[in-house]
Amino acid sequence: MLSSIRATLLLGDHAQVADGKLNVIGAGWTMTGPQAAPFALAALIEFPWTEAGTTHAARFELLDSEGIPVEVPTPEGEQPVFIQVEFHVGAGFGVPKGTPLVQPIALNSGPQPIPPGGRYEWRLLVDGETEETWRVAFSTRPMQKAA
Repeated sequence: MLSSIRATLLLGDHAQVADGKLNVIGAGWTMTGPQAAPFALAALIEFPWTEAGTTHAARFELLDSEGIPVEVPTPEGEQPVFIQVEFHVGAGFGVPKGTPLVQPIALNSGPQPIPPGGRYEWRLLVDGETEETWRVAFSTRPMQKAA
């Protein structure tokens, strides 16, 4: 099944799902910081018609340039940064049989303490599996040296 799923990920300033459509404002950025800023992670996951009526889990993991999960301080100690959602793949009324089924996902986050001066990527896993193309990369600017 994994090879029959397609996914597109975008970074933006804000995202929402309305009437089955994905709306993203400020989409396509690849550079942020060095200060932490709010952001949106948006995805379109396309399933084959045969997946109608199924439930899936999407997990978005933040990795550094070495592919290692990024950890941030929490009250429970250092924890990896990830977002997980479950969703039901449905075929709306009137959708012709055989039509690919697209699941839009919009995730808005407050600022995360991601270290400046690095290269990172969000990786999508669907039901614990991923593909090389299910990623979106970005960089954080280095801190300015005091003059």
